[in-house]
Amino acid sequence: MTPDRTPAAVPAVETNKRLVRRLVEEVLNDRRLDVIDELYHPRLAGAARRWIEPFLASFSDVHMRIDNLIAEDDTVVGRFSCSGTHSGDWLGHPPTGRRFTDIAEVYIFRIADGRIVRAWGLEDTLSRLRQLGLEP
Repeated sequence: MTPDRTPAAVPAVETNKRLVRRLVEEVLNDRRLDVIDELYHPRLAGAARRWIEPFLASFSDVHMRIDNLIAEDDTVVGRFSCSGTHSGDWLGHPPTGRRFTDIAEVYIFRIADGRIVRAWGLEDTLSRLRQLGLEP
């Protein structure tokens, strides 16, 4: 017998992980900023756009790899590896044309009613700066 895979039968934690997967694959990797409004609660969508849009403009070929997604209740924790080429201004630095690879990032997302309502993260910005030759 095949298990029921209707949306109601899929555990909430799997649905929440799918939401974060869409953020990475569709928004960051495919550069589909229009999807932000589907994924984030309206009060957070503007803030997400103000962070994501300039980042994508700074790193034209950015690619985020999902290393781990762990979910419990309304929370998803993701460990990611980010790579990209510095092709636009970033943190006041003009483009170097250099590439960074496998920068570690960890984010915690809280999900409510099928949307991200809170996000908090850590990124290894120092390693990114070093790889780009922008070490302080």
